[in-house]
Amino acid sequence: MKNEIKYTDGPLGKLRVVEDFLPAPANLILKENTAKVTLNLSTSSIDFFKDEAKKNHASYQRMIRNLLDFYVIQQKIKPLQKLDA
Repeated sequence: MKNEIKYTDGPLGKLRVVEDFLPAPANLILKENTAKVTLNLSTSSIDFFKDEAKKNHASYQRMIRNLLDFYVIQQKIKPLQKLDA
């Protein structure tokens, strides 16, 4: 059964204006402070991240950056114990 919308030229009743609560489009762009670096990584690591990025429609470089960011956050919260040499 299809619901039909019936339009009329009659009065709409009591209306109220809703204040705009959405952020401006410029506020939706999250800019990260980044620095360019050169790293030598194993091809197996790069292949892993490229494969995972492709499966998830993401950037492998962003995945590596996020992994490092998560590691840094964890180290700031609870550093790993140093191993005695």
